[in-house]
Amino acid sequence: MADAPTSVRTVERPASRVRPRRGPTREHWAGWAFSAPFCVVFLIAIVAPLAYAVYLSLFQDRLVGGNVFVGLANYVAAFEDRLFHVGLLRVALFLAVQVPIMLGIATLAALAIDSGRLRFAGVYRVGIFVPYAVPAVVASLMWGYLYGDEFGLLGGEALSGSWILVSIGNIATWEWTGYNMLILYAALRTVPEELYEAAAIDGAGEIRKAVSIKLPALRPALLLATIFSIIGSFQLFNEPNVLATLAPAEITTYYTPNMYAYNLAFNGQQYNYSAAIAVVLGGVTIAVAYAVQLITARRERLS
Repeated sequence: MADAPTSVRTVERPASRVRPRRGPTREHWAGWAFSAPFCVVFLIAIVAPLAYAVYLSLFQDRLVGGNVFVGLANYVAAFEDRLFHVGLLRVALFLAVQVPIMLGIATLAALAIDSGRLRFAGVYRVGIFVPYAVPAVVASLMWGYLYGDEFGLLGGEALSGSWILVSIGNIATWEWTGYNMLILYAALRTVPEELYEAAAIDGAGEIRKAVSIKLPALRPALLLATIFSIIGSFQLFNEPNVLATLAPAEITTYYTPNMYAYNLAFNGQQYNYSAAIAVVLGGVTIAVAYAVQLITARRERLS
């Protein structure tokens, strides 16, 4: 008689539970160690001055009572200040005209260098970038001699009337075209070569490649360059401040909002009101930059 099969019962051992490590890991501390220098510099150079400017803007220095807390009174005065409005509209006009021209030239230069048909492309790239290495004050002095009535080529006409803003725009374009060209050229170098090869197989020429492949690839870089240019336009100070010595009757102390805030603080000793002007200018800059970014993102979604 055969034996009945015996059932073997296997006893499974409970899996050992791995307790998650509590507290920061070594990688966590390494990340903080690498970012700590930036955080310290950011707090000291950016956050602390901004906080102090906001603090100063809430007070007024009066003959009777000394430094008195006035709340938002300085901001109300800034919004009603006609001189501040004139300077703000002037830099807005500067932004609307100079920035598209500068970015257009930078885009054409980047496309030409990236095309591969330009001889000595490295020489052109360095030559376009060199003006950016010149400090803004030095560049303004150089162009000031060219604009002046004694040694200038235009006999002082470039520093008269409405031509002054055009002259300042020419200096800014000469300075910053190379910087933006490098940003756009770096973006072009990230485009995969397979796209160009596929376009060539389909019979696309260089112009077709630039329109259908390169320009769409430049959109994020163009947005970044536009935001940087917006910030730089509202911070316009060095060029008109240097040229003011050549045309003091035309370039006033409130020619740009930055010049207005500077002269209020260091020439008029109105530190509190100057701080309010600076805070309002920063808010306008952030609002315009954010609006441009929002409009661009919306167009990207719709396209």
